Amino acid sequence: MKLTEKTSRPEEGGKKIVSRMDATLLMIATALAAVLTTSLSVAGIAGYFTGPVTLELPIASTNQAASGLRLGSNGHYTALSATIPSLPSELADLLAWSAALSQLGVLAIQALVFLLAFRLRSAVLFTAKSVWIIGACGAILALVGTVGQVLNGWALTRVADMVAGSGRNPGESVILEAEFNAAPLMLGIVLVLVAAVFQYGRRLQRDTEGLV
Repeated sequence: MKLTEKTSRPEEGGKKIVSRMDATLLMIATALAAVLTTSLSVAGIAGYFTGPVTLELPIASTNQAASGLRLGSNGHYTALSATIPSLPSELADLLAWSAALSQLGVLAIQALVFLLAFRLRSAVLFTAKSVWIIGACGAILALVGTVGQVLNGWALTRVADMVAGSGRNPGESVILEAEFNAAPLMLGIVLVLVAAVFQYGRRLQRDTEGLV
């Protein structure tokens, strides 16, 4: 009895999770989302220089007491929504850089989704370019997400200090009360780890191909 080697691909009788059409539609939607978010970001950045601009400023002052509270409560305001006709150029630059870095983080995620959809469309995931792009997207997201928040917080604190400067009593200060969002940093680290997993998958794929 003669043994024959089967060289054809396995029959695709099962249902695919993502079809070629689904992957193509996802790529188109991601590209359109990138264009839309970038346009909105550019418009917002331009607004910092042309004015007027409305900012949510962190204000900390015990004199800004809230009245009319029930249940024996007392409190003070910690934020002020201020509309500023024209920002100083230095602060406008800081806010613009913060918005640009935030948008770069968004684009990194969108680029990653586009890549994965493209790889699913071609049914080839574990490639050297995939590993490099996933790792790069993770590093970019972690870096720009952190730096962007720092710049934004510093700029808002400076603006708040200028806006409330004439209304403070001696010894009072305007401080930043906003919390740091660690989500971009953690997600960036996760993507770097995923890139390492993809690299390990490539090695297993090469070993498997060598056995066939």
